[in-house]
Amino acid sequence: MNIAPGAQIQQNVTAVAGAAYGVIGADLHVFGDGTPLYLLEEHRPAGVVDRTWLRELPSRMLNARTGVVTFTGRDRERDELRTWLESEPRLAVRWLHAPGGQGKTRLADHVAALATADGWRAVVAVPDVGVAGPLPGSQDLRLDGHRGVLLIVDYADRWPLSALIWLLRNSLLHQHGKAARVLLLARGTTAWPALRATLEDHRVQAATSKRYLDPLAADNNDGGRWAMFTAARDAFAAIYQIPDLTAVAPPISLDRPEFGLTLTVHVAALVAVDAHTTGNQPATDPDQLTRYLLDREREHWARLYEGHSRGLDHHTPDSVMARTVFTAALTGPLALPKAITLLRRVEQELPAERILTDHSRCYPPLDPDRATVLDPLYPDRLAEDFIAHTLPGPNHPADAWAPTRLDHLLKSPPPSVKRRWWRRRPTPPPAPAYTARAVTFLTAAAARWPHLGPAHLYPLLRNQPQLAITAGSATLITLATIPNIDIDVLEAIAAQLPEDRHIDLDDGTAAVTTALIPYRLAATTDPVEHAELHTNHVLRLSNAGLHDQALAPAQQAADLYRQLAKANPAAHLPYLAVSLNNLGNQLSELGRREEALAACQEAVMIGRQLAKANPACLPFLALSLHSLGSQLSGLGRKEEALGACQEAADLYRQSTKANPDILLPHLAMSLNSLGNRLCELGRREEALGPCQEAADLCRQLAAANPAAYLPDLAMSLNNLGMRLSELGCSEEALAPSEEAVTIRRQLVP
Repeated sequence: MNIAPGAQIQQNVTAVAGAAYGVIGADLHVFGDGTPLYLLEEHRPAGVVDRTWLRELPSRMLNARTGVVTFTGRDRERDELRTWLESEPRLAVRWLHAPGGQGKTRLADHVAALATADGWRAVVAVPDVGVAGPLPGSQDLRLDGHRGVLLIVDYADRWPLSALIWLLRNSLLHQHGKAARVLLLARGTTAWPALRATLEDHRVQAATSKRYLDPLAADNNDGGRWAMFTAARDAFAAIYQIPDLTAVAPPISLDRPEFGLTLTVHVAALVAVDAHTTGNQPATDPDQLTRYLLDREREHWARLYEGHSRGLDHHTPDSVMARTVFTAALTGPLALPKAITLLRRVEQELPAERILTDHSRCYPPLDPDRATVLDPLYPDRLAEDFIAHTLPGPNHPADAWAPTRLDHLLKSPPPSVKRRWWRRRPTPPPAPAYTARAVTFLTAAAARWPHLGPAHLYPLLRNQPQLAITAGSATLITLATIPNIDIDVLEAIAAQLPEDRHIDLDDGTAAVTTALIPYRLAATTDPVEHAELHTNHVLRLSNAGLHDQALAPAQQAADLYRQLAKANPAAHLPYLAVSLNNLGNQLSELGRREEALAACQEAVMIGRQLAKANPACLPFLALSLHSLGSQLSGLGRKEEALGACQEAADLYRQSTKANPDILLPHLAMSLNSLGNRLCELGRREEALGPCQEAADLCRQLAAANPAAYLPDLAMSLNNLGMRLSELGCSEEALAPSEEAVTIRRQLVP
């Protein structure tokens, strides 16, 4: 649809499942119930905030949205991003990563403001809208009159991979003649390889890059810690109206490694200014800096409650406010009805409506356009610290009520249907929508505060390992990298992970398996078990796109099976062939195609030897031929590749009759590959038959097991659509292509 610049548009927005939201100039991707998968919002600069309101709770000044501290330092990183904006590719995606508090969001906000001034349209993507409720109305994101679009995605590593893939398919990023830049902000990099692999498709033509945001330098240059401290101190002092800035010095030496984080430097500056103004004793240890600020929060709650006796409309005692702030740190913003229901379940001292009114006075919505309550402390790292300081542990006295509140929040409410003898046991209700956030924040806090794991997180996950899976890959990765984590907890989680691929869990599954593999190997001396463990590890790593990490265990599995096959060929030669195929796949993914070809050729040789002696081994030969075809195709040996793929399909067809449950998926896979090989040789009419048969088989499989085979059906239908389109059958191509899109929408979690 071509719309003239500045033309008036009338858009009808219908509320579905409580959501009323629309976009102009972009796509709207929705869940099955009609609620948006994510929101696109035009980037807005920080607004002007009242100084008196900021002084009430010092932590408010740390929120980048209040704009108290102007952008300081990071000149090199800023200039790099501006150069990236002006680079040649039409579409470019960058993964910017660093620990929480390093200043990623501030840097992105600053670059977005500069880009807007330079004629770009800056847009922010917001996930998980079902929890907090989407913005009302519409967003006009047309690029008319703009040089291009800069899309910023915060906490990209916490997004489901499927949601990121849909986001990157949005038409906002694919407009002819308009440059598109996507800046993904994340704490880690584990999710990046799998996402990057989806962007390397030749049809996408996206330039990809990864950048680590270095810690602040300890020297006195313009981008160092002292310059950052001075800028923050001066900004905070202006709020407090302190005339003599020379009297405000850092409470702790900035040379310590903790001050490599921008947020820690800002906290030190805020504590120094606040202590100077109030006469309080500032913290002298980095771990206690946030404790100082959190104590100031509690002082404010107490003052408000004391003001009730003087006519102030505030009825919530500081003890109840502490429980509510703890609750909000774990749940995040909620729509009012959900928040009322939650507080009525966990809090008895005051009516929920009264508590929420008083809490919202202290912590109003971060975005005034969102009608939410229970907004948490910001920044997120401060909320994590509040969770840590509130939950008790050995040598860590805290609030006795906190473990009970944590338990109540993460315990699903009982089924509302009463059981009768003639009824089956009612299905428990799903976990509350905030569960993923609660477990994510508790895990992130446990990674920095050692008492939280043994005292709270590990017992919780040992009893309810599914909670970690609900939280998603980013939380699984954090758990797997916590030093000295309870291995029994990881084993309990691993037992609940899906056996097959799961696009949104593959990264986390790989991390958990990597953490467990040394313990699992040490628990047995059986070489067969070692080989099986390495093979499973390869599969998990490969599913996550971590082929460089998968190479070593793939080689170890092949070496072990080679030794085992020498002693007992009948038992282990088939598994040697499989391990060689795995090794070849990893080598191929790393660009070592000649070595990959050699491994696959050896696997085929073994497969022929096995099949000659025992026809039951034909599937092993077919698997090896299929892999060989892929390697030959990658090397440009297309005729040989076609021959291998044709033989693989023939063998699978022959073997499937005896064992259809196991081999039908392999036959469908081989037929898709056969169609691709024929197409590569220009034999498009011949390619149509195998692709149609593959789609028919996948439809049959998906009807029996949708969870396992709908992704394969979508892929096969997409292939079929492309083959029909290449033959000029545009109308016939439309149906399978549209069906593939519909299925992929259903697969978005």
